[in-house]
Amino acid sequence: MALWMETGSEPKTETEIADLEAISALKESTALELKEKGNELVKKGKKHYPEAIHCYSRAINQKALNDHDTSVLFSNRAHVNLLLGNYRRALSDSQDAIKLFPANVKAYYRAAKACLSLNLLAEAKSYCESGVGKDPSNEELKKLAKQIDLKKLEQEQREAQVAKALVEAKDLVSAIEDRRLKLGNAMYRELTGLRKPVLDKNGILHWPVLLLYAEFMSKSCPPLPWDKENHYSRDAIELYYEAGSGICLSKSKILRYLVEGTAAANVESIGEEEKDAADGSPYDSSAGSYKWVKVNEKRTLHDVLKEPNFIIPMIPVFYVVSKRSAFYKDFITGKWRPPA
Repeated sequence: MALWMETGSEPKTETEIADLEAISALKESTALELKEKGNELVKKGKKHYPEAIHCYSRAINQKALNDHDTSVLFSNRAHVNLLLGNYRRALSDSQDAIKLFPANVKAYYRAAKACLSLNLLAEAKSYCESGVGKDPSNEELKKLAKQIDLKKLEQEQREAQVAKALVEAKDLVSAIEDRRLKLGNAMYRELTGLRKPVLDKNGILHWPVLLLYAEFMSKSCPPLPWDKENHYSRDAIELYYEAGSGICLSKSKILRYLVEGTAAANVESIGEEEKDAADGSPYDSSAGSYKWVKVNEKRTLHDVLKEPNFIIPMIPVFYVVSKRSAFYKDFITGKWRPPA
């Protein structure tokens, strides 16, 4: 009997030939039945998709159909994998379908769909063009090609926005380094939000500044109406910054802060990690022994920010106090610290 023949041997008798033909016909019939069953399962809905894939796989494994019909099986399985979101498998099945039967237009469409979902836009466009080459009147492929072109345009625009944000952030860091300013961890983000310094086209650095009324930071008071005793008049107030607080951040961390809220916020590499120094600098030796430094109002902001003991918490923070207030003595003697 043909069932007992060794692999690779040729049938010699009419009985063996007849047996092999019967086995081949049975396998072909089984493969076609599995294909039809898979098609019916797809029509029944999503919960039947895995079973449909199983049917197509069993049909393929029969190895009983011609290249055209086997190509259809791979293409059908690619369709179901697309529906399930298995885009890599869908692409692989579509490629196998095309290899077996290069005129299988549906396989090109499904390969393009899978590539689009995987963001392989050049490959997606290539499959569309190949499919249209086989079937110039195929509207589905033409429509898909337009979707790919639109996504490619959006991606290029996005990449341009990311590049622009990175250049602006790096230019800003260079301007900060040229001025020998030191930046530390951001403070009071609930008040400052995403505000950052800005470098204009003339190379001038513009800083947002946060002014805090130290005496009232722990109380719920409106900005000015609480000053009924007129302690905070122009001639009574003084301005201070906190020296020796925090450490200087590395260049990459500063860049990460500066790109927050921009198109480059989620970029994995900003190109500064390898040559970046660790956090800390010769100026941070006083960290932990803070003190209040009074600001000379005749000096420019630039001059104040350049002070060796001023580590800017991303946005300069200054504390407003009144010489007329009972709080003034506690502040000056270091009995008060900003709330955590």
